[in-house]
Order: sequence, then structure tokens, then C-alpha cells
Amino acid sequence: MTYGTADLGDEGAGPKSTLASTVYHQLRDDLLRGVLETESKLRVEWVVSRYGAGASPVREALNRLASEGLLGRHDQRGFFLMPVSAEELEELTRTRCWLEERALRESIAHRTAEWEEQLVLALHRLARAPRRLPDEPSSNNPDWERLHRSFHRALIAACRSHWLVGFCDQLSDQASRYRLMSQVSPAIERDDLGEHRLIAERTLDGDADGAVEALLSHYRLTAAMCMERFAQDEQVRAGAGKASRGRK
Repeated sequence: MTYGTADLGDEGAGPKSTLASTVYHQLRDDLLRGVLETESKLRVEWVVSRYGAGASPVREALNRLASEGLLGRHDQRGFFLMPVSAEELEELTRTRCWLEERALRESIAHRTAEWEEQLVLALHRLARAPRRLPDEPSSNNPDWERLHRSFHRALIAACRSHWLVGFCDQLSDQASRYRLMSQVSPAIERDDLGEHRLIAERTLDGDADGAVEALLSHYRLTAAMCMERFAQDEQVRAGAGKASRGRK
């Protein structure tokens, strides 16, 4: 199984593999942060130039990301960013809710003092981090992104199944681009920190039903905000099409 996380080491790796791993982590971070959204195709030459590595480690990194589903790959035609769609978002959200409900219930059922402490710490760190960059209000703070991921990982860390955690991590990766889309939906207001606090409080109280309800509502709200963005984009395309036909 290939995990979507960057936790797995490169034991016994030589210089080439180490360089490929470095490119992989840099490229993966940029993909998940939406930095490469304007690049529909990722040519090896372009990646070589951007990340300052040779063609061989770049191809290794691109193939690794494609095996995780973070990139698409055409035979003989290179790599490309996977397109986003309302249909995929609906399936992704539904599947993520199924798996994380089970993982969260298992974690609550098999709670330990250490797990509770780690969850409290993860929430505390998330609460202290600014979500936006001071100089770029439209961009997320990379530290916040990392701490947000750590919080959601901490929630399910006591589920006693590294397989389940790995699957949830992969779905989290796939959901990252949609979550970035949801942040530019002006029609829906949300209290991110309040949502995370509610999830943590119910989890720590041992209220499995309440914690699951809060977690799934959190994911579904993100999906609803993405759907709003899809609808806005569709309206813009429809308007542009009408304007084009009117000029003929």
C-alpha cells in the first residue's frame, strides 16, 4: 500500500533516491497548497527547472506522486494535475465520512491518556497559528496547514489500525485542493476554529455520536462551500457563452 503521508522514510537511500525524495516532498507540498493550479501539465523539463534537480530524480518523484493519485499520467505524454469536479467531490466526501467515522469511534472507544493529551496539544497549536499569511491574506499559512493536518490525524490516532489511518491520510490529500477552493466561497460563513474545538470537546468527553456528528458536519460544510464555488464558475461560463453568442 502507498500512503499519502510524508512520514515514510527512505531507508538505505543513496544520493539519487535522497534527491528524488526531496523533490517529491517539495512538489507534494506545492500540490496540496494549490501552488501549481495554473500548471495543467507538468513537463519533466519544467519540474527540473523549478526544483533544480536532474531529470531522473524528477521522474522518480512524479511517478511516486502519480502512484498516490496526486497526479495523473498519460503514456508517452507526461504528467498532469488531476481535474476537480463536483462528482468526484461528492464521492470523496462520502467515502471520507465513512472511514473517518469508523476511525474516530474506534479512537474514542480505545482512548488513552496519552492520546487525549496529544489531541489537546494539537488543538492548542492549531488555535495559536494564524490561518492566513500576514503579507498575503489570500494565501494559507503553511504552518497552519501542517497543524490542521496534525489535528485531524490526532483525532483518529488511537483507532488501532495503521491501514485505516493510511487510507484516511490519502483521502485527506485528495481533499486538500477542494478545501482550498472552499475558502473563496463568499456565500457561506464559517468558524473554522469553533468547528475544530467542538469536534475535540465532544471527542474528549467520550461523546462518540456527538463527535462524529461534528466531524462529518465539518467535512460536509467544506463540500457545500466547494459546490457553491462550482456553481459560481458554471454561472460565469454560462454568462461568457451567452455574451459570445450575442456578438455573432
